[in-house]
Amino acid sequence: MKKALVLGATGGIGYALVRELVERGVEVVAFSRGKERLHALYQNESKVSIFSGDALVEKDVIEAADGVDVIFHAVSFPYQEWKDKHPLCIEIIVRAAEMHQTKIALVDNIYAYGRQSKIEVIEDTKKEPQTKKGKIRLAMENRLKRSNVPCLIVHMPDLYGPNAENTLLYETLKSVVLNKSANFVGDIKVAREFIFTLDGAKAMVELALREDTYNQNWNIPSAHPITGEEIIEILRKEVGYKKSIRTVSKTMIRFIGLFQPFMREMVEMMYLTEDPVILSGNKYEVKIGPIPHTPYKKGIKETLNWMNEKV
Repeated sequence: MKKALVLGATGGIGYALVRELVERGVEVVAFSRGKERLHALYQNESKVSIFSGDALVEKDVIEAADGVDVIFHAVSFPYQEWKDKHPLCIEIIVRAAEMHQTKIALVDNIYAYGRQSKIEVIEDTKKEPQTKKGKIRLAMENRLKRSNVPCLIVHMPDLYGPNAENTLLYETLKSVVLNKSANFVGDIKVAREFIFTLDGAKAMVELALREDTYNQNWNIPSAHPITGEEIIEILRKEVGYKKSIRTVSKTMIRFIGLFQPFMREMVEMMYLTEDPVILSGNKYEVKIGPIPHTPYKKGIKETLNWMNEKV
């Protein structure tokens, strides 16, 4: 891979992918609607060319994909817009890839797996999503598999890291930075996975650089599940945060959803905070090697340092 297109380059995982690709010596087209944000993030990167465009406009994606080897799909939309925008976006990306004969690497989450009784979910686990958003993610995966485009489908758990603002853990950390009382979404006693974006990007780029990894699903888990209590302990001991932290329950989310469309759409995904899907990384470890794992203490500190610089 000599040149890559990262769609959604101003998001958390998109930013991490651009950084990792540049470190590997790959030229990158950083694509997003926000021209000012693109310039703020990448104007000093010699290997990054900025493309301000809309992933829902076919001519923009086709133009940006000219001459690239891999299109990384890291575009996110607000929950309430998923039904209309995600299917259109994947169609446009497939057409652009077919036209330029490029590969596609999809950043995916765990929604398509649905509720699982297994301790760790492997790539071949049958996907039976019960939620609207899980069904949309599965449809995106199936659309890619029906195409003639070589594709990677990479499942990651909840994200956190530099520039990763639209995440559950960010909702807690933003208040820590401001030294205000914070919210933690979900039961603090339930262990869940949170993956540091820079780790996820390293693993995904490693997959994308190989020829024998395409037309497959891959799981990239975190180092280990962690409870909210353990995260709070890190914030107390390592960061010195002393304000109160309130647990946000499904009932509270449902009430807030009466007034906020995003929170209304959040309700159906709250099962993941009660009965989490835990990913197995065995396939990656056997075929590729160790999965990059930043300890939570270090990852949380790096994330907070990034956020403090932006305050």
